[in-house]
Amino acid sequence: MPAFPGASLPVQSAMTPVPVSAAAAVRVLDVSEEGGKLLALLFPQLAGLRVHRVEDTGDAVMISASCTASSECCPACGSVSARVHGGYSRTVADGAAEGSRLLAVAADVTDPADVQQLFGRAVHEFGRVDVLFNNAGRALPPVPLEDLPFEDWQSMVAVNLTGMFLCTQAAFRVMKAQDPRGGRIINNGSISAHVPRPHSAPYTATKHAVTGLTKSTSLDGRAYDIACGQIDIGNAVTELAGQLAVGALQPDGSTRAEPMMDVALVGDAVVQMANLPPEANVQFMTLMATKMPFIGRG
Repeated sequence: MPAFPGASLPVQSAMTPVPVSAAAAVRVLDVSEEGGKLLALLFPQLAGLRVHRVEDTGDAVMISASCTASSECCPACGSVSARVHGGYSRTVADGAAEGSRLLAVAADVTDPADVQQLFGRAVHEFGRVDVLFNNAGRALPPVPLEDLPFEDWQSMVAVNLTGMFLCTQAAFRVMKAQDPRGGRIINNGSISAHVPRPHSAPYTATKHAVTGLTKSTSLDGRAYDIACGQIDIGNAVTELAGQLAVGALQPDGSTRAEPMMDVALVGDAVVQMANLPPEANVQFMTLMATKMPFIGRG
């Protein structure tokens, strides 16, 4: 696995441009000189080139660049383009175009070696780790407990719990050793860390376990200036939870659409937690759609 997804991207000559779907809504970003330098740091193929345009097609990002020296320095007549797939790549391109320094690393949070490589890359690029938001997770459609395949149980535990532990452990090691010492870990829990939905044993079990991990990390991190808190989210409009707005199984056996909230509110809340001074911590926050069935659920 490459340390960064851009490391294995082909760079194509402008004479053989990457096709863009005619149906796609293309957003063209002008790139400042500083933003171009940051993109070159993130994508090794762009070293020595002047990045001048980023095209966002919705499902991919095209980065166009030209040679900063004479055209003899490269066989592509001084102009190249690269295509980057994935939403995180679009985020990197947008941020770099605005002058922010961002890094995207593809990693499997259930693999200890991948997690170590992830944190190693972050420390190499930025020198330290101040905040970890444990956001990786998965869910399953409602399945009666007695019919749940064992491999689905294992997969849920691996991502939702083991992955969070591995990332917490790696962050803890870095935060404990760095100077100044300390940092902040924020775990993404769930309303299901409090009460379950019908036929959700694997998800509910892992989210209850996340609460235990949050408490243990908060206690063990106290001596090293490492704060740990948890945000329990209910009914934010995301790809994972969007079906709730259409219809969700209720404890009485009925299926009803549930109220939802804008996921941007969750982002704002996480930023608020992350920006607290070291002497303050949100231990637990429950953020939910006001009228969702939580109080009194079941």
